[in-house]
Amino acid sequence: MKSGRDVLVIDDEPVITRAVARICAEEGLTVDAADTGAAALEMLAARSYRLIVCDIMMTDLDGFQLLEEAARRGLRTPVVMATGYATLENAVKSLSRGAADFIAKPFTADELLAVVRRALRGRRLQEEAAAGPRDTLAYVPCPPRYYRLGNVSWVKEEREGTALIGLSDLFLKTIDGVAGLELAAVSEELPQGGICATVTSAAGDRHGVASPIGGRILDVNAAAKSNPSAVEKDPYFEGWLYRVVPSDLHEDLKSLTSCSSDRL
Repeated sequence: MKSGRDVLVIDDEPVITRAVARICAEEGLTVDAADTGAAALEMLAARSYRLIVCDIMMTDLDGFQLLEEAARRGLRTPVVMATGYATLENAVKSLSRGAADFIAKPFTADELLAVVRRALRGRRLQEEAAAGPRDTLAYVPCPPRYYRLGNVSWVKEEREGTALIGLSDLFLKTIDGVAGLELAAVSEELPQGGICATVTSAAGDRHGVASPIGGRILDVNAAAKSNPSAVEKDPYFEGWLYRVVPSDLHEDLKSLTSCSSDRL
């Protein structure tokens, strides 16, 4: 059996690897560092990790290539993608290709720890779901006919040409309790991959929510706005966040995962 460590950080900037190591060490996590994708793959072959924090832009393999190679090898380690080129396209691409999360550089210690805690909790919940009896759910997956952006947010098309946007139950379980919810206003334009809401956890961590699609907000769920716990109780139905007029739903859906496929 391979020996294990908590975090592998992959970045060709020593200042980043040192920062991640210091911040994670203060959380009691063990950290290894690699400055190339090739070196990282050797380390992944030699030992197991609970989490990978990987830069997108590197000199040999980029972060997306490493994500694909890890999947090809059957590694189920969650990957947080980090980049100084923090475009909406990179955020959407990271989540749609299987990354657990995305973080822009430079980041604060609080921002990194919020992402790390969420990714580690997400891994634990997914392992519990895979190992537990079918009648006991660690979290509720998105319903059929919904589409999700990673395991963060979802969208459901309505008959009137509008769409509902909300938070996945897995995302809500990983933040360990909703204490506050900051929402955008009616008539605001949401870009796909942009932060559409900020959730504050019971522990005080702030978590940005990437919008699954682009569009103009027609309505904000008053129940969710006045009582954030309503989102936790029923995230896929009564706990929706926004009703929007999509900018280009057909194109945006290409970057999302059909929730029907989660049940195959």
